[in-house]
Amino acid sequence: MLSQNVIEAIGNTPLVRLRPGADRDVRVYAKLEMNNLFAMKDRVARQIITEARATGALAEGAPIVESSSGTMALGVALVGTALGHPVHIVTDPRIDRTTLAKLEALGCEVHVVSAMDAHGWQGARLTRLREIMDANPGAFWPRQYENPQNPAAYRHLAHELLADLGTVDVLVGAVGSGGSLCGTSRVLRESLPELYVVGVDCVGSVLFGQPDRPQRLQSGLGNSLHPKNLDHALIDEVHWLNDREAFGATRELARTEKLFAGNTSGSVYRVLEAMAARAAPGTTVVGIFPDRGDRYADTVHSDAHWAEKELRRLPVASVPRQVLDGTEVHSWSFRRNRADAPRPAFVFVESNTTGTGMLALRIAAEAGYEPVLVTGDSTRYKGLAETGATVVDGDTDDPDALVRAVTKAFEPGCIAGVSTTSEFYLAAAAGLATAVGLPAEGAEAIAGCRDKGRLRETLERAGIGQPRFEVVQDGPSAAAAAERLGTPCVVKPVDDSGSTRVRRCDSAQQAAELAGEITARTTNGRGQPMAGRALVEQYLDAPEYSVEMFGIDGVHHLIGITEKTVTGAPHFVESRHLVPADLPAEAAREMTGTVSAALRAAGLGRGPSHTEVKRTATGSAVVEINPRLAGGLIPELYRLATGVDLLAAQVAHAAGTTPLLPDGCTRHAGIQFILPDEPGVLEGVTGLEEARAVPGVERVTVTAAAGTRVAPPTDAYGRIGYVVAVGESRKTVVEALDRAMALVRVDLSDRWAGAAPSGSPGGPVATEPTVGVGERPEGPLPVGGEPQGGSFGR
Repeated sequence: MLSQNVIEAIGNTPLVRLRPGADRDVRVYAKLEMNNLFAMKDRVARQIITEARATGALAEGAPIVESSSGTMALGVALVGTALGHPVHIVTDPRIDRTTLAKLEALGCEVHVVSAMDAHGWQGARLTRLREIMDANPGAFWPRQYENPQNPAAYRHLAHELLADLGTVDVLVGAVGSGGSLCGTSRVLRESLPELYVVGVDCVGSVLFGQPDRPQRLQSGLGNSLHPKNLDHALIDEVHWLNDREAFGATRELARTEKLFAGNTSGSVYRVLEAMAARAAPGTTVVGIFPDRGDRYADTVHSDAHWAEKELRRLPVASVPRQVLDGTEVHSWSFRRNRADAPRPAFVFVESNTTGTGMLALRIAAEAGYEPVLVTGDSTRYKGLAETGATVVDGDTDDPDALVRAVTKAFEPGCIAGVSTTSEFYLAAAAGLATAVGLPAEGAEAIAGCRDKGRLRETLERAGIGQPRFEVVQDGPSAAAAAERLGTPCVVKPVDDSGSTRVRRCDSAQQAAELAGEITARTTNGRGQPMAGRALVEQYLDAPEYSVEMFGIDGVHHLIGITEKTVTGAPHFVESRHLVPADLPAEAAREMTGTVSAALRAAGLGRGPSHTEVKRTATGSAVVEINPRLAGGLIPELYRLATGVDLLAAQVAHAAGTTPLLPDGCTRHAGIQFILPDEPGVLEGVTGLEEARAVPGVERVTVTAAAGTRVAPPTDAYGRIGYVVAVGESRKTVVEALDRAMALVRVDLSDRWAGAAPSGSPGGPVATEPTVGVGERPEGPLPVGGEPQGGSFGR
């Protein structure tokens, strides 16, 4: 195309079809604004400067001063010097040497500020700009961030798109000053009112409500200030990418599409891929590619720069995570801005069948997510309908089927989080999260903790204190192990929960009988296959505690240490929990250090963990590591003692937001479980109102119905109720629990020695223990449901 001068040559840039979506008849195009003489901002400079000359705001030969570290500087230099104006460019040390060389070659005077101010580099540059303006009366400042001629410059770009394509369904563009995306979309919507507009920003930019991180490496998009030309009402969706993701996408753009571009174009390309994956066949998607790659040869396209800035330490998301307004993001995420936009989904893989599971669904809904339960049998969940959750049918024991069910139900990237409140589905939830592109604990690490035999071997290799042990596959092997380890010993399944079939054995014969019973079982309460192995281990006659931790980015934060009381041998049923534990400071530090080392050895680094520990004369010995919240209403005790809801923290963390964690206990709390002291049929529990009236008692709940066969419990399923108390000291809590329990009477009839307790062999079949905060006042726990307990192996 013939032009009479360089200013006439601005615009009419190529429109190139890209590969994403082609296999689904989704048409994705790149508008190559990089093919202007210098870059996209050539259009803005021409519009602003020629309009200023026409209105008299810029006198003939008057200086032009602009703040820019990239393409706006080049555009102003091009147009300004071509029209005979001295041009001053204020920039910062992030300016690349190629751009600096071009500016100097065009005859500009470049001013580089030396340090950030309170508003980052942008604030420091504006301070210097005002100094130059004061020293040059009559100078003109284009004010790209607020000058309406900035977005007006893109009317021509919009008309070029319409001339080439006729229609555009989705427009994707980077946002810095707000001019290109807002100006183009505003004009397109004059004829295409249904146009869907997607903005691309960077992690650490304030444009769409994120905290400012002036150290971000991306240039050409993002900002530390709020430009007036950015019209949020025009943008339906915004994406953020971190430096590593943006730079990686830019390199991929060169490899796959043969477009050597800058990080702004690379970021747009990455989002185009996501939009193409979501789009229906026949959709036309256009991305604005602002900048060429020559400016970024020493940064984005340099391995040395990547190494210097340690970019590979940043997280990388394969698909964006949909987040709520106000969520701080660290990797590729997006937010929908339309009021009628669907909420991001929070997916639970199965659930506890009682209060905690349904409570988690409600917590997710209250946080702003669409709660989703993926299950193979929704009828097992009492109260599910009342939660308003979306139910997705799927085989949750088949990883591939689980992924297919969820990805069929939801668009890529529209799942904010994946979790579970069921111990039996921790690995399945982690695998699903990984499959849909979300950060998650390693499924293998979870499986390594769920298998107590494997965990013992892992801790042994790491030199972590624990009982001596052997893993066996039959009764005779258990007898031999018991002889070697010495009796009494403890025998337990390697992969069950709720203290089921965990027992102290006082002879090799007892160990053989229990191990034979354990290894003969083929499925658990959820119908999942069992390992068919038992763990024989040293009996540690020592005080018991549990250490509650929460991992964030590999750093384990101490929630607290819980003091535990268990029933006497041969069974180990937790009867009382006190929060916080009464431990000397040095003992608490040693126990916390041991557990932290054990978690690292187990490969755990994300989310809650509940580690059971014995305090022996030689130090802490790890009994079990559970990669989940504690059961036994322990998280509820911490809520009472700290004011922080740990189940809400679990939901927040799984959704990629920063969880609120306790910073120490301001009060003490405790729970005493109601246990029948002899077998029989439960007629009722009396004295409840009197117990509730005891000062400090928070709650008294009976979880077994009249007519239930009960007995002294052999596992967590045999507990029939509890008393919760809170106070200013451990002493007041203990006194409240003792006084309340003295008033509670369990009335039985038809007593006989052979009565089977609920949840034990011969009684009603239990499913699993509660993993989350436990039942809040939402009604009693059904017999055969899930008690408030974890795994109680000793």
